[in-house]
Amino acid sequence: MNYLGEIISIGVAFSWTATALLSEYGSKRMGNLSLNILRMAFALVFAAILFWVVTGSPWPASASNEAYGWMLLSGLVGYVIGDYCLFQCYIIIGSKFGQLFMTLAPISAAVTAWIALGQHLKPSALLAMVVTLVGIGITILGRGDSHRLSLKLPLNGVLFAIGAAVCQGVGLVLSKVGMDAYQASMTAPAAPWILPFFANFYRCVAGIIGFAVLMYFKETFAPLRRSVTDRKGMTAAVATTIFGPFVGVGFSLMAVQYTAAGIASTLMALTPIIIILPAWWLFKQPITARSVLGAIISVIGVSLFFLL
Repeated sequence: MNYLGEIISIGVAFSWTATALLSEYGSKRMGNLSLNILRMAFALVFAAILFWVVTGSPWPASASNEAYGWMLLSGLVGYVIGDYCLFQCYIIIGSKFGQLFMTLAPISAAVTAWIALGQHLKPSALLAMVVTLVGIGITILGRGDSHRLSLKLPLNGVLFAIGAAVCQGVGLVLSKVGMDAYQASMTAPAAPWILPFFANFYRCVAGIIGFAVLMYFKETFAPLRRSVTDRKGMTAAVATTIFGPFVGVGFSLMAVQYTAAGIASTLMALTPIIIILPAWWLFKQPITARSVLGAIISVIGVSLFFLL
């Protein structure tokens, strides 16, 4: 199959679309923190099963304290802060707009890598940033009083969405640093494909601890106890975990084995377009020409990061 990598990449985009829609449903039903704690717990259980099947042990391979530190920091930024903001924006403005703003994550990652790691920022990356921002602007801005541009979405939802995208980008760079340290310090050899799952295990540990602390200080654990008895909510939590950290991450790693990373990344970034129709069907989020055009332009902006 000459196009296996491309087919897998498109499948990943649909998987992440399902994750976003399920997360919006679960967040509105169970609450942001309850869903995130359950998601982290299920992710750890699924990871332990995977490790046991592949390596014979339910625990990830041991590494250095430096590697653990970077992965825990990545989990704090990417999961605790980033996913809290993302799920909160789903509650306020919906997953369709939330995924549109997530096209800002490559910008955040590129700028973070430039500042923290000294990686070169190509002129094409600046063009990609501008195109992505134009696409978002077309979608969320409109004419208000006196024909001035005004924001068509609640400001707090937009700020949560921007925070989620920034944290995802920063968390990605921290994960890269952590995985490099992890691989360099592993005491036993392992298949390259399983390394991200080893590293993500510690990100999930940071996530469940961070969300539990937030819940303790914010609203106590009563909502979590109620959520455990909510069959529909628990189904959404399990499905979100499967389509996100497992199917999404696993197949995204597989995709780049069968096609160029730039092509795979571009196809996997189609989520803001794919989500438009199911978001209308499930949540009655209106479809407008501006929202479709804005999503297409934003995805083109993302593709420029990887293809130029």
